[in-house]
Amino acid sequence: MTTGGTGALVRRLDGSTRATLLELLFDVVFVAALAQTSKLLADQESWARSAAVLLMLTAIWWTWSVTTTTTEFYDPQQRPIQAILMIAMVGSVGMAASLPMVTRGQATAFALAYVGTHVVRGIVLVSTLYRQQHHAAMARATRFLFWFLVSGVLWIIGALADTARWWIWIIAIVIDLPSAAARYPTPGLGRVPLDQYDRTTAHLGERYQQFVILALGDIILVPTLEVSRSEFDRLRVTALLCAFAIMLLLWQIYVYRAGELLETAAASVPGRSTRIAPYSHLVLLVGVAVTAASFDLVVERPTGTTPVRWLMLIIGGPLVFVLGRALFTYLLSSRVPWRRVATQLPPLLLLPRAGGWPPVLVTAVVALTLAGHVLVPTHGSQETTRGLQPR
Repeated sequence: MTTGGTGALVRRLDGSTRATLLELLFDVVFVAALAQTSKLLADQESWARSAAVLLMLTAIWWTWSVTTTTTEFYDPQQRPIQAILMIAMVGSVGMAASLPMVTRGQATAFALAYVGTHVVRGIVLVSTLYRQQHHAAMARATRFLFWFLVSGVLWIIGALADTARWWIWIIAIVIDLPSAAARYPTPGLGRVPLDQYDRTTAHLGERYQQFVILALGDIILVPTLEVSRSEFDRLRVTALLCAFAIMLLLWQIYVYRAGELLETAAASVPGRSTRIAPYSHLVLLVGVAVTAASFDLVVERPTGTTPVRWLMLIIGGPLVFVLGRALFTYLLSSRVPWRRVATQLPPLLLLPRAGGWPPVLVTAVVALTLAGHVLVPTHGSQETTRGLQPR
């Protein structure tokens, strides 16, 4: 790692690609925010409120993703980047703690935590890079800061509004996500050059994989806490075992050739994984949060009939995760694992009749379906080779 010179803050390509201990602590803090989101999602009674929770989950995820991109481009051993990581942790705790208040109409704390994290990060980067006279990196940081200031105004206005809050926040998140996809076009500076995305190292792929693995633990964490607070009976233990099985199966679905896919894409089409990973992994994260929320409900009441909303959570969570994994494969390799996606059809076909089943039985069917997904044979590396050249 560099410690001096004009490029001291920018990561050297020949430096270490291992995640630092502070980055791992940063992940743990964000997983705690994910657990809070899953719990809140399980408590919602309407689809509109559930959509609002997912909107806030998107904001939390975007904070993690942009900060992780920062530690990919800049040296996480440097003091300013470590300060940015700590600020992002504080912002994550603030967003997680204020989630219940947002659903009750008190949204200012959430908006300030989200906007403050991004704006302070931009100010730290721009000021530090200005002192180091690193003009290209400073222009990059300025573009990020500009667009977060634009969306930040809407986040604050939405927090202060009552009737139109969610529509304003939807516009704000729509600004955040597409502006990144468009490489932050900024007046007077243009877009972030593609060659800056081409600097992707193995560090970024490792960071995404680490976060997904930690996030999957939320599936077993939430129902375990529920079992510890409830009567310890046979059906609750069965539901907990189903949660454990589904967590392991989703882990297997995600890790299958994931590292190879990221490395091959980085070598064949530099920069593509950097631009695609935030969006495809957002879908995966939604699947994890919905799955964890469903088991919070099932462990609490494993018997009786299964309400429609419960069915949508139990079946929809793993389905969204599988679709997110397929999207990840398609965007990087132009291949869709159709046979693996088709294994998720049986629960959808059972959906009209499953309402009369006990929730624990529905989760067992979903677990068996995911097991079939993992056991479906594939033709070698078809999921990863099309559209990519071998290293």
